[in-house]
Amino acid sequence: MQSSNDPYEMRTGVPDVATFRHLRTASGMSDRPAEAVAAGLPNSWFGVTAHHDGEPVGMGRIVGDGGVVFQIADVCVLPAHQGRGLGGRIMARLTAELEERAPKGAYVSLIADGEAHRLYARYGFVGAAPASVGMHRRV
Repeated sequence: MQSSNDPYEMRTGVPDVATFRHLRTASGMSDRPAEAVAAGLPNSWFGVTAHHDGEPVGMGRIVGDGGVVFQIADVCVLPAHQGRGLGGRIMARLTAELEERAPKGAYVSLIADGEAHRLYARYGFVGAAPASVGMHRRV
């Protein structure tokens, strides 16, 4: 619930393709092809967007198989709205949804860019090394 003096509203759901791409690039993240975003967004397990004066200014989502593995992805906040706790609010919504709906023992991963690992650590995420090494590949 949003308090009367809170300028931000958190909404459940993922943004449309254009908004998703704008939030990513304006936040300093890489762009994704519109066709790929259009195919991927409907497969999100859960999503949340932060709005200011009705305009989306941040987002985050969870993807996965709904049982064994989940990944937190696309967490970003527009630069003009950073430093106001929105990243934390987005993460709180995402982790609360996992706690409520994901099966016990599910594996939840994410990739922390730059100093974002400090935010994610507040929500129980720890580095996987040395037991595991995160890897990626683009096609």
